Amino acid sequence: MAARIPPVNRAKRKISEILHRHRRPQYPKPFPRPNEPHYKMRMSKDKSGDKSAKDSHYATLRRAHRDARRERGEIPTPRPDKRRKIPSNWKPPALAPEQVLLYGLHTVRAALDNPERTVVRLSVTQNAAARLELGDPSALPFPVEIVTPQDLDRVLGPDAIHQGVMLETRPLPHRKLEALSDCQLILLLDQVTDPHNVGAIMRSAVAFEAGALITTMRHSPTESGVLAKSASGALEFIPYIQITNLADTIEELHELGFQTIGLDSEGPQPLEDTFSGEKIALVLGSEGKGLRQKTRQTVTALARLDMPGAIKSLNVSNAAAIAMYAARQHLKA
Repeated sequence: MAARIPPVNRAKRKISEILHRHRRPQYPKPFPRPNEPHYKMRMSKDKSGDKSAKDSHYATLRRAHRDARRERGEIPTPRPDKRRKIPSNWKPPALAPEQVLLYGLHTVRAALDNPERTVVRLSVTQNAAARLELGDPSALPFPVEIVTPQDLDRVLGPDAIHQGVMLETRPLPHRKLEALSDCQLILLLDQVTDPHNVGAIMRSAVAFEAGALITTMRHSPTESGVLAKSASGALEFIPYIQITNLADTIEELHELGFQTIGLDSEGPQPLEDTFSGEKIALVLGSEGKGLRQKTRQTVTALARLDMPGAIKSLNVSNAAAIAMYAARQHLKA
């Protein structure tokens, strides 16, 4: 005779079977997108070791939040080669002579505030537009295009830290040497090729109220996004004049009443003992070759920067800043 199951136990078993049949299905983690059945959720295994699905709804939200914080400067930005998937055969776009692409928040803000700058088009992300405080884009005198950071990466390349903004402009108007007759201090560069160095020098020149920065057309950077970004907006505050012959330009400055001083590590006397007059033009050469022979023969005087430490040479941008400070001290006296 089969054992009888007590009525209480039969009831418990029946309830357990009902609960098992109608229990809530277990969703995979992370949860699917809204209104998407759980059985359509595809969980792809990431070979790089990331356990979460890269195409999940919440992973997308996390990436968007992280990118927004990076654009606002709240968290550091990874190196360009690690965060941007740019083809290895990427080439910069071919620009017309009258076309300049500027990028970076400080650079673009300064360009927009410069009445002499002709703006063609502004490409900006939503977050960068808020930081620039553009207001109503339709009220601006130039077209504004809302883009993604990846759109700018494809145009500017993997090394450009654009901060979500790119400005297409025309080059600034060319200035003549005659317009510098009222300046007290100007700076000349003898074939300094690195745009980062020239940008840093330009920034210091604006800080010390130099009237102009003069370079040669050959072996010197042209007006570009790299130069403007390195100058952090200083390009809009100082004339950047490119000339054909540096020696002839120095002679013209002599006619305008400038004392031209070339910085040379083997100069016969310290820089502070060389100043005379109320108009000074400092001439600096490249870090490798220094001043060319023709330049050395044309300047009024050669001078050195005395340094008591073990290292006797400086980066050209640092030397320019020290020389301009010394010149300002003389002009102030």
